[in-house]
Amino acid sequence: MSASAPSPLEVVGVEPGQRPARQDEVLTGAALEFLAALHRKFAGRRDELLARRAEKRAEIARTATLDFLPETAHVRQGDWQVADCPPALLDRRVEITGPTDRKMTINALNSGARVWLADFEDASAPTWQNVIGGQLNLRDAYERRIDFTDERTGKSYALRPAEELATVVVRPRGWHMDERHLVCDGKPVPGALVDFGLYFFHNAQRLIDMGKGPYFYLPKTESHLEARLWNEVFVFAQDYCGIPQGTVRATVLIETITAAYEMEEILYELRDHASGLNAGRWDYLFSIVKNFRDAGSRFVLPDRNAVTMTAPFMRAYTELLVRTCHKRGAHAIGGMAAFIPSRKDPKVNEVAFEKVRADKDREAGDGFDGSWVAHPDLVPIAKASFDAVLGDRPHQKDRLREDVEVKAGDLIAIDSLDARPTFEGLRNAVQVGIRYIEAWLRGLGAVAIFNLMEDAATAEISRSQIWQWINAEVVLDDGRQVTAELARQVAAEELAAIRAEIGEEAFTAGNWQQAHDLLLRVALDESYEDFLTTPAYEILRG
Repeated sequence: MSASAPSPLEVVGVEPGQRPARQDEVLTGAALEFLAALHRKFAGRRDELLARRAEKRAEIARTATLDFLPETAHVRQGDWQVADCPPALLDRRVEITGPTDRKMTINALNSGARVWLADFEDASAPTWQNVIGGQLNLRDAYERRIDFTDERTGKSYALRPAEELATVVVRPRGWHMDERHLVCDGKPVPGALVDFGLYFFHNAQRLIDMGKGPYFYLPKTESHLEARLWNEVFVFAQDYCGIPQGTVRATVLIETITAAYEMEEILYELRDHASGLNAGRWDYLFSIVKNFRDAGSRFVLPDRNAVTMTAPFMRAYTELLVRTCHKRGAHAIGGMAAFIPSRKDPKVNEVAFEKVRADKDREAGDGFDGSWVAHPDLVPIAKASFDAVLGDRPHQKDRLREDVEVKAGDLIAIDSLDARPTFEGLRNAVQVGIRYIEAWLRGLGAVAIFNLMEDAATAEISRSQIWQWINAEVVLDDGRQVTAELARQVAAEELAAIRAEIGEEAFTAGNWQQAHDLLLRVALDESYEDFLTTPAYEILRG
């Protein structure tokens, strides 16, 4: 790891005006050597696993079903546990999520939540400034040299005492995303390895010295083989940097339908580094639509807001997750409360807070050990729900949920939900899609839309539902069939409404037409795009 050795990894495509301040503090020669080593050892296997995803999707298209894997029955029947939980992750009753910009870094650490999911993935558009700036903000926070003053309001932000700060769990990008600005041997480095590698290289030992460690959330996992690859990355990274094996801890988001059938196998592959599983609601619904998009009417999801966690197939998913985690000694972390409080309408807040409270009460009652919120004002509500069940205990992993028995068909019993697509659902999908994509193209990954914190997952479910409804020839509640023409009409009306709402100058300065065009492209093309963010990244500035 000689700092003076020339790095085989190049920084490309960064214009002088796009170069983040203090970039060299992150992209040191030694750090670039580490990224190059990660790329050379693991990028090829990553590519093989992405190809395997396509094979799995082709199998689903052919069979219209999924099942637990017969070849791994011995894992599900075996007697094993994940590694003991480190003290810093014992109590996870409330976790706040958000991007790693400077203001959010301070607010999340100060929020009163036990954990902050520091997000380089769905809540962060991968501009070069965000990629590098986020790494700097985390380092600055650990060194307690971070503050922020809002130029608009003049309000200043600073960290509370260290013992009051949330424990950081970093979410790198998914395996499918590349980082175009870092090239090794002529190929872009996988974004997951960039985000993981830079954070681990610069902070692992510092975190150990603080009594914590390098902790990660793993997104978009589709199989236990992908979890195995992450485990190999962890083993290599710990050896390379002289960090004791087992120091890394990973929580895997079960946010794809294929991963739901491999929960135990995923924990098994990561057993020396696993700390839990999380129920990621919107990406999970997106994955169901993506995989069963052409499997007929019984797989058509209604309006996304009509699919609550009490839907039978969602109950099967969450109860299986809790049972699996507690059987293996892992934390079960619940889903997102995405509501953003209104500063102008207390009645909206009152109704929303009650829904959040009921959702968190249900999760705590079901056996979850903690849950997510998107806003600091929701931390006390979620905490109260889990305090009522946990008391002074850090978790409830002793609740084994042996009463739960989930069959393979229960997870994909979409037609068990008594709700149907509506015109308002179509319009909301278009509204959220355009508004979110426009913000993403400006470098914002977490966006408040209609009092909900939206990220890439909600844009994915929105455009996927439009695609599915058109191809399934869905008839809406008002009698109209969903067609490409109807989607274009609704999109044109929404674009005009936005222009009228914000004014011509702001409309022209934004990315509204690009967002409109991209939404229609990924919603109407005959060939389904696996991830909206892939074509969006091609036109993302910075």
